[in-house]
Amino acid sequence: MSQKTANVPATIPQPARQLSNVLQNLFKIPRAQIAPLIEEGYVTVNGRVKRQAFFVVEVGDQISVDIVPQPIAAPVQSKNKQSSRSVDFLYDDDDLAIVNKPANLLTVPTRHREPHTLMSLVERQFQKGTAGSRAFCVHRLDRGVSGVLVVAKSLEMAEALRNQFAMRKPQRKYIAIVAGIPKPASHELRSYLATDADLNRYSVPNAEHGELAITHYETRHVWRDSAFLEVRLETGRRNQIRVQLAEAGYPILGDPRYKARQAEHWAWPFRRLALHAETLGFTHPRTGAPIQMETQWPQEFRDFIRLQKKHTAEPE
Repeated sequence: MSQKTANVPATIPQPARQLSNVLQNLFKIPRAQIAPLIEEGYVTVNGRVKRQAFFVVEVGDQISVDIVPQPIAAPVQSKNKQSSRSVDFLYDDDDLAIVNKPANLLTVPTRHREPHTLMSLVERQFQKGTAGSRAFCVHRLDRGVSGVLVVAKSLEMAEALRNQFAMRKPQRKYIAIVAGIPKPASHELRSYLATDADLNRYSVPNAEHGELAITHYETRHVWRDSAFLEVRLETGRRNQIRVQLAEAGYPILGDPRYKARQAEHWAWPFRRLALHAETLGFTHPRTGAPIQMETQWPQEFRDFIRLQKKHTAEPE
């Protein structure tokens, strides 16, 4: 990757100060390459990502563009292609399967009855092996979250696994990139979560109006304006990590719901949350054997870290 930076000169007349024109004028980038660079978040104006080709810049604005050999972000799949998405199976036996959920895919349908979800894809894969096979949801990951998730092949197995989750037995470790630098660096977040009319979650002071939510985080890396966290769930409430970190002042990058403005970051142009379920450990209900699965960091996380190392100094 190479970066080019320049300031908008007064010699470019006002009618020609649209971002696409300025990039072509300043950096001699072929016009066919300009739109993808802008749309995929490789262009910043005064340090902020701009995705609008017709955005009008001003004299003196600093324009930076990262020239990369191939797109950093994975291509966004259109709805008519979503049904062909394959599921990455990490483990599979007669009772259950463990999969690596991609970001921007619902675990189960909402009230809008979306036809393409992780569960529908998993069940379709099950049926390739045995006609009439079913997939039963045990727990969920938010649409914008990726990572490891267990699916049962019978209602009996689903209930046994759900009981483990209800008793807080499974090991659930996430990685997250947040805005700001958490203080203290390691902490337990404990609150009661309630839901408003728009299905947003928020903390309330007592158990009479909300569900107990407990999250533990440890700061692993710190940059100038963001941090890389390891997060462990003790309970598993909807939006739990997102809400509690945002309320603590450290929203997850890319979160469009909880402190969305603060969650914007020039090095996170991706249309997903900077949250990944890295590890899941539990006891197999039938065999009693311990099972632990760990997934690799998504490419977006690796790209963010690479950009931060390039643009900011690592702490001692």
